[in-house]
Amino acid sequence: MAILLSDAGLHRHLLPLTYTRPVGQLRPGILTLAEAWAKLSGLPVGFLTEPYLAGKFPAVEADRVFEVHGGLLPNPAIVAAVLDLEPGQVLVKVGKPLAFSLEGKARAADIDWVEPPDFLQRVELVPEAHVVERPWHLFRLCGKALLYDLGLLTEGRTGQPLSRTNTVLGDPKLIFLEEGAKVEASVLNTTHGPIWIGRDAEVMEGCLVRGPFALGEGAQLKMGAKIYGACSFGPQCRVGGEVNNCVIMGYSNKGHDGFLGNSVLGEWCNLGADTNTSNLKNTYGEVKAWSHADQAMVPTGQQFLGLVMGDHGKCGINTMFNTGTVAGVAANIFGSGFPPKHIPSFSWGSTGTHTLEKALETAQRMMERRHVHLTAEDRTILQHVFNLTEGYRN
Repeated sequence: MAILLSDAGLHRHLLPLTYTRPVGQLRPGILTLAEAWAKLSGLPVGFLTEPYLAGKFPAVEADRVFEVHGGLLPNPAIVAAVLDLEPGQVLVKVGKPLAFSLEGKARAADIDWVEPPDFLQRVELVPEAHVVERPWHLFRLCGKALLYDLGLLTEGRTGQPLSRTNTVLGDPKLIFLEEGAKVEASVLNTTHGPIWIGRDAEVMEGCLVRGPFALGEGAQLKMGAKIYGACSFGPQCRVGGEVNNCVIMGYSNKGHDGFLGNSVLGEWCNLGADTNTSNLKNTYGEVKAWSHADQAMVPTGQQFLGLVMGDHGKCGINTMFNTGTVAGVAANIFGSGFPPKHIPSFSWGSTGTHTLEKALETAQRMMERRHVHLTAEDRTILQHVFNLTEGYRN
């Protein structure tokens, strides 16, 4: 048996984040969705995604496959419901397909994720279900994902002791420090949710942290950072300044003062000193954002929405991002005034192109600083995205 996390027809709806990864590799909490499914199910996990991503994120073969919506947040009840499916059954929630139980090489079509075929037996999911279908769903569901992941990672375990130099508001038992984590002279508030500090991560002195919050392995909160939950910063991130309800998926830097709110950053991003995002319109109205699926600015249903930035995005010092800005993969953003609300992948400044050669050189330099290698598969994916997005830059 195996689990296949399907993009479920959502690849374009979750761009630019899914230019470089399947839906199931998104990280709304501590773990990626795939990591959580693997830990909870004990089964091999593969992906049904775009062909150009399949080399790095392959499918898995098995006689019996559970094809699962890649954006579905797993918890013990949901995983049990999926694994209880018999061949020929589909798990639904209020008519929405969440998982198919298939035999052999049978796979669900994109249209099946809208309306499952009549010949499949529908099984209604009783517990609540939460699904990532748009980029802003990542920060909206961050708090829920953190609770799921914390239950999975800390059950039956005792964390490292918290230094007496810290001040705790709320229940100190809701703070969990993994081995090697350092937290000194900071204020930790658990009245709204738990706080998890990963292995070898560091919260430097003077930080103010309100849960729910997770700091990934080897990551750092810089001195005096102000963090409002729910927030999740993935492995090896460097974060400072003021941050409210954001997901930074890993290996990215917002190391200086400036405000980041209701935003999602991919991996290998870098925000220059004093970068600020607007996350609320002056009219307090609904925010619109660029949709790659609709090729237009669309209503998001969000009153608060800041920046969505794809992998390897960078911006210069004092950059000001308008409400609901979407920046693509390897966009290098600088210049006076507000950048446009849709910044295509591989943009250079306001009108130029970040050449593929320069983008790859920059990616390699940044990744080497975290002792990560830019692989041939990474290069192939970035080259494909460069070619795929040429029309936007023109």
